[in-house]
Amino acid sequence: MTDGKVAIQVKNLEKIYKLYDKPSDRLIETLGFGRGKRHTEHHALKGVNLKVYQGETVGIIGTNGSGKSTILKIITGVLNPTRGEVIVKGRISALLELGAGFNMEYNGIENIYLNGTMIGFSEKEISEKLNDILEFADIGEYVHQPVKTYSSGMFVRLAFAVAINIEPEILIVDEALSVGDVFFQAKCYHKFEEFKKMGKTIVFVSHDLSSISKYCDRVVLLNQGVKLGEGSPKEMIDRYKQVLVGQYTIEESDGENLLEDEQLRALAAKKNKEPEKAANVNPDLLEYGSKKAVIAEYFITDDKGIKTSAIIKGSKFCIHMTVNMIEDIAAPVFAFTIKNIKGTEITGTNTMFEKAFLESVKAGDTKEIIFTQDMNLQGGEYLLSLGVTGYEGDDFTVYHRLYDVLNLTVISDKNTVGFYDMNSKIEIL
Repeated sequence: MTDGKVAIQVKNLEKIYKLYDKPSDRLIETLGFGRGKRHTEHHALKGVNLKVYQGETVGIIGTNGSGKSTILKIITGVLNPTRGEVIVKGRISALLELGAGFNMEYNGIENIYLNGTMIGFSEKEISEKLNDILEFADIGEYVHQPVKTYSSGMFVRLAFAVAINIEPEILIVDEALSVGDVFFQAKCYHKFEEFKKMGKTIVFVSHDLSSISKYCDRVVLLNQGVKLGEGSPKEMIDRYKQVLVGQYTIEESDGENLLEDEQLRALAAKKNKEPEKAANVNPDLLEYGSKKAVIAEYFITDDKGIKTSAIIKGSKFCIHMTVNMIEDIAAPVFAFTIKNIKGTEITGTNTMFEKAFLESVKAGDTKEIIFTQDMNLQGGEYLLSLGVTGYEGDDFTVYHRLYDVLNLTVISDKNTVGFYDMNSKIEIL
């Protein structure tokens, strides 16, 4: 819990980048030749205000290009703001661009001292932590070899070990907890939890909404450089899912940089009425079939009826598809399957299994199929496939199949063993 003292304060932060069509435009403008601007301005951050209290774990979420990494780089001093102020009270260690300060000609030991010194630690402090760093990185005798000979995995392991073991007062993390193999990732998360128990201040940026939900006390939502809101992880993840649906552009923000819930709901409702396939469609999907029936639209909705690709474990969700009949079909079967990212089929069903539709259809008919179910899969990434099949006489026929058409993200703060949760209730007497 926090003690009410502010560790990081961000005041009216703005970051504007000048974008040039070609390098010569930058040179001409810098030298003062020609008239007028040769650049366009990109506002990466627009008047963002934020307080992070000591001992608090704050997550920052948002779509790509929302300003998440930019604000972390300004907090850590990697970037300078265009306008605004950042006040930091405490020594920072940042897991941003891992290994950015390494010298490729130096060996691992030399780079530990180099990187530690750049973070702001003395040689004595680094020496005291050297064994912990080496044990955590676990790259063996390679630590005495130039880092240019390392594999990418060894490189990030060493960089991560340096950053996380020189125990700072404030830890800044940007998508860095997924480095290395699964065993190293488990070690990283264990260290992360140790930091929380020690009362360290943590600012955490990630697209992994399950980790955001599990580890963060409070979450800040950014979109197109504007702070839309802050609150509990569940509240902000729900709002983020609405942002994913809206895909709107903010023209102006009010003094608090907040978008009201009513506006978000209106944007989501408007988007829901628009015919579309969905967000997160796989550009390399496998599609085939006779096309006597065609899957024209498809999307996923959460328990609030909002189109999304992210579903919270334990909630209800729906898979929708609209199918246009091009020819008469005696008894079409509508189906979906869900695979993990390794290609293993986890679950699925169809209208024949469920005895939900056993009728003939005519050319020109349109059928909307909605599969409603509980989300009991473990947190993670999955792929959704859709199909319309049937029998013509004794022959099985595929009318239209879309393999791995949509990405499905399951958000969970509690995973059990295997693919799905049996929702066990435990009594200890």
